[in-house]
Amino acid sequence: MRALVAVAAGLAPVLLVVLLLAVLDAPPGQTSPRPLLTTVPGPLKS
Repeated sequence: MRALVAVAAGLAPVLLVVLLLAVLDAPPGQTSPRPLLTTVPGPLKS
């Protein structure tokens, strides 16, 4: 039973921070219209 109380006490601040960030929303800004390349491009096909 003590373990459950400890887990609840440990998770409560984390959940509060997550909820606070969700309420405050992301800062305004724009995203790039071009996708990011995540791999090395291969040879060009003609």
